[in-house]
Amino acid sequence: MTSYKAFATVYDRLMEDMPYDGWLQFAEGVWSRYGKPNHVVDLGCGTGAIAIPLAQRGYTVTGIDLSSEMLRIAAEKEQLSKESNEASSESQSITWLQQNMSSWQSVEAADSVISFCDCLNYVIDEDELLATLYATYNGLREGGSFIFDVHPISRFQQYAEQAPFVYDEDGIAYIWNSEYDEDEHIIEHQLAIFVAEEDDEHYRRIDELHVQRAYHPIWLQRALQEVGFREINIFADFQFKSYNEQSERLFFVAIK
Repeated sequence: MTSYKAFATVYDRLMEDMPYDGWLQFAEGVWSRYGKPNHVVDLGCGTGAIAIPLAQRGYTVTGIDLSSEMLRIAAEKEQLSKESNEASSESQSITWLQQNMSSWQSVEAADSVISFCDCLNYVIDEDELLATLYATYNGLREGGSFIFDVHPISRFQQYAEQAPFVYDEDGIAYIWNSEYDEDEHIIEHQLAIFVAEEDDEHYRRIDELHVQRAYHPIWLQRALQEVGFREINIFADFQFKSYNEQSERLFFVAIK
């Protein structure tokens, strides 16, 4: 997985239209069914777009990411939120940890682990994905929930068919191309990102390669069962509905 060293500086700009509220609402919908957690681990937390709002709502949050630069920006955003009117009396501080998802650990067992924005698609090795599931199972208390989303195989096929994608707005632009391996269900996203310098006349170029793998939902379900999760449900597109061939994002809810 890329370390996001340069990409982290423009990540929030490029991701500002992502449905963060949808992920938050889905997680709290799960918790309304299985019990509201106290301690939540955000696995692959990035710059804290979900971890920070959770802490503002009173949850104890541990944010885990492989990228030190992402975590640095997340900590800065958390501090800014505390200094602004966004912070409330129930806001909690966040513990930020730089760890690999396949071997993550937290001092305190989690009541719930979330991993959104297709983080697990970035784990392209089956054994490493299994290790991630085991680490998560071991990091949860009994009865705790693991909630994550992934892109299905059909979504990667759509990316390959629709590429390239272009964007140009407010001093930032990119050209995004995708190459898809139908046999392995692995997609490579090649991004050339151009960011305006302060003089508005020159642009800095950032090249990124993002590699993801799509897993069949039945394989994922069996992998979760193998690890030890006792109740597993698969939903689609931010709703508590069954998935089908048109679903763009699959949501898994597994209970320890």
